[in-house]
Amino acid sequence: MSSSCKEIPVSVIPPSEKSPHPKRVLVLGATGTIGRATVKALVDRGHDVVCFLRTNAGFGVDHEPDEPSRLLHGAALRFGDVTDPASIDADGFHGEKFDVLVSCLASRTGAPADAWAIDYQAHCHALKAARADGVAHMVLLSAICVQKPLLEFQKAKLAFEAELIASGMTYSIVRPTAFFKSLSGQVDRVKQGKPFLIFDDGELTACKPISDRDLGAFIAECLDDPDCQNRILPIGGPGEAITPREQGECLFRLLGRESKFKRVPVALLDTIIFTLGMLGRVSKRLRDKAELARIGRYYATESMLVFDPVTGRYDAAATPSTGSDTLSEFYGKLIRGEARVERGDHAVF
Repeated sequence: MSSSCKEIPVSVIPPSEKSPHPKRVLVLGATGTIGRATVKALVDRGHDVVCFLRTNAGFGVDHEPDEPSRLLHGAALRFGDVTDPASIDADGFHGEKFDVLVSCLASRTGAPADAWAIDYQAHCHALKAARADGVAHMVLLSAICVQKPLLEFQKAKLAFEAELIASGMTYSIVRPTAFFKSLSGQVDRVKQGKPFLIFDDGELTACKPISDRDLGAFIAECLDDPDCQNRILPIGGPGEAITPREQGECLFRLLGRESKFKRVPVALLDTIIFTLGMLGRVSKRLRDKAELARIGRYYATESMLVFDPVTGRYDAAATPSTGSDTLSEFYGKLIRGEARVERGDHAVF
């Protein structure tokens, strides 16, 4: 078994390297942590960036109302409603010409109505407006989990991927593996002396987690690299694939403590899903909770790696890597109070 803190250097384009062909870029979904990192990478490379934000856009944990101009420094900000085709056209594109549309937009919860409204329909509206504007290239942040679409948000993402591919526009569909923030929900509980929770033996799944900064740099590079165009691009961070048990071992090692795990049976999630599903017959709120429980079960039992449909297995070796940031380094920063996590609504723990 590989060490969860093992680091394998992978070359990455320096953040300060300028684009040889600066472009005018409209960005959707810039308020999330990945969106912000992407905007910074685009600005650093010399692109002319405009962010289309929802009115009264929020930025997650403990941010002030005037944070957009600071967190999206170097980009122009416009406000409107991404679910309204007229607003996308009038408030977003605003009758001006753009070269590239970059979307880091995603539904907040993954609940069916939210997923189809944002992951599919809002993107369809944006694609139609982009084509009418003459945009030549769209870079879409998707997710690697759409390889085995069992959930509504996965089906919605796949449906839009198909629309984009069929549109005739140059596309780059980026499917990242797990994010650092998604794997950091137990740092505080372990610091408090509690055990690290794992499903079954903690070896059911593995992933190659990628930082917001490295993912943002990869998305920005899609604008200039022909090898990233008209392709679906699975991407992970540097190093070998890591299991949940190895994540816990890494945390205990960084804290200088003996490993202590508590097993959670997957069957418990099945019971919760069944109960909520039955109650959901009479309550939309409980139906949505049942879907969130299904999302949790999916991430507890499916690896975030390239899936080989021939063998029916996930393949760590076939999952590309980029960047230099490691989960171990990020855990260290969280422990020292040098970073914080904005986990959103998809958190399992």
